[in-house]
Amino acid sequence: MKAFGPVPSRRLGRSLGINNIPPKVCTYACVYCQLGRTLTMQAKRDYFYETDDLIGDVEQKLRQAKARNEPVNYLTFVPDGEPTLDARLGEEIERLQPLGIDIAVITNSSLLYRQDVRHDLARANWISLKIDAISETIWHQIDRPHKSLQLAEILQGILEFAHSFHGEITTETMLIQGMNDSHEEIEDIANFLERLQPDRAYLAIPTRPPAKQGVQAVDEQSISMAYHIFSQSVASVEYLIGYEGSAFAFSGDVENDLLGIASVHPMRAEGVDEFLCKASASWDVVRKLIDEGKLVETEYLGNRFYMRKLSGR
Repeated sequence: MKAFGPVPSRRLGRSLGINNIPPKVCTYACVYCQLGRTLTMQAKRDYFYETDDLIGDVEQKLRQAKARNEPVNYLTFVPDGEPTLDARLGEEIERLQPLGIDIAVITNSSLLYRQDVRHDLARANWISLKIDAISETIWHQIDRPHKSLQLAEILQGILEFAHSFHGEITTETMLIQGMNDSHEEIEDIANFLERLQPDRAYLAIPTRPPAKQGVQAVDEQSISMAYHIFSQSVASVEYLIGYEGSAFAFSGDVENDLLGIASVHPMRAEGVDEFLCKASASWDVVRKLIDEGKLVETEYLGNRFYMRKLSGR
């Protein structure tokens, strides 16, 4: 299935996820990525899934959600990799618009220097742009980009897109201890955001197991400092540091629903427990998927998480 959920989102309410990229094809290999290490690094756009198949999966999930009286606030491109690598993204957004639900895209911003990518994203209603660093060294340290990418071009592309986009733009900055948490770097990011003027700037910390061991979230003092610095440049700044909740959807196929969500949205143990209760299923389902090598149990910050095991991980 190319669609999953709807799932609870800290920013979008109830979001039906669209997985338009195979695992784990990305332009970055971020140290904090919740999906584990990048399996295929690429910066060239490509054709991955047939548009009819993707649209069909979304429509099926919407029918299931409607039958359960579950609201869907957004159709969100939040795949197993970077969504703008999909050369059919613009066509997919256009095909989804008649469904009458706002469309969101969560991108790492790496391809915004391309005019065709900006054109495709312009068709969406809500865009999240990743801005983790302004300095070249820290950008390489945190996001670990494809060798062909240039930060200056990306930042310029972000500004060009923001100044012509008619929907809602938010930014997300992931704060990593010892990397981008210095006063100087945070001020540099804030200065860039002042030029960008997003509708809202989010400050995030890793809340799920990161790709690289040893990666740690900043402390409360650093988050507070970043909030106050950002607030001097952007009208609306919010933390993005809480747990999303556990109100996951159930369509009737326990295993596929669980794997679909866990492939892009690792679930805390209590979320899995609530999901299983809704489905009248037991933890035997989880143990079976773990034994089959389809699901992985991990621990982070004292919490147990369940995530789909990706090929090559």
